[in-house]
Amino acid sequence: MKKLLISLFTLSLIIAINVNSQSQILDSPPQDGLFPDMGMIDKKPVPYPPLRKADVMWSKRIWRVIDMREKINQPFYYPLEPHNGWRSFMQIIMDALKEGSITAYDISGTDEFLVPLTYQAVMTRQIDTLHKILNRPYPPYDEYDTVIYSEFDPSKVMRLRIKEDWYFDKQRSQLLVRILGICPVMMKEREGVEIPEPLFWIYFPEARPILAKAEMFNRFNSAERRTYDEIFWKRMFGSYVYKEQNVYDRRISQYATGMDALLEAERIKNELFVFEHDLWEF
Repeated sequence: MKKLLISLFTLSLIIAINVNSQSQILDSPPQDGLFPDMGMIDKKPVPYPPLRKADVMWSKRIWRVIDMREKINQPFYYPLEPHNGWRSFMQIIMDALKEGSITAYDISGTDEFLVPLTYQAVMTRQIDTLHKILNRPYPPYDEYDTVIYSEFDPSKVMRLRIKEDWYFDKQRSQLLVRILGICPVMMKEREGVEIPEPLFWIYFPEARPILAKAEMFNRFNSAERRTYDEIFWKRMFGSYVYKEQNVYDRRISQYATGMDALLEAERIKNELFVFEHDLWEF
């Protein structure tokens, strides 16, 4: 009996050691990639060109929407789970907010950066409450009212709003653009209809150092390592205009719908092209 107990104890000890060794992450895992620094990137944002107020002879503010469901914008949405140094755009923003590297600003009617929000305040606001009437699973099976709480799910953020200023620099004779803010938009379903709900604004120049170190998946060539900052800098995304600066402070959806709204958005984009073209037409 004593030998049997010793044998069982030894066997359980061996099993425990094997389980612990399998679940433990190695300090120096095998090289997963062509180079040991795969997944690590250390870049600085491309500096803005110097700008004087006296050199800006024309400017216009534009608001755009980046829909992550479009094929060209899918690298903003994926991967859903971080791996190999890749994270989705929303995961990068939430991690930076949690670390305090960037600041979130409350949504306002004028889209200004006025009221800062903490990470805890952002997460508290995204707790969704849904009232439902359910039947009890036991007699008398009567109905009762309950509240269902759901936590914030980054995968439901499928759009980004961008606020940017287009301007003509007469010192360089160039039509340039600067992104000022980015607003994640969550799609919430209400009675079978998807309703966009903006979460918060982030000041883009403040977020650039974070985005410059975050690698974005390149579906054409993995050897060319692009960062989110470079994607915004090179305008390598698809978007459509939903508002331009106007005296009424109206969005396109407030005075045009359907095909008329699409044509109005294209008109605004074309005006920028025509303005730059006419400057150099002799």
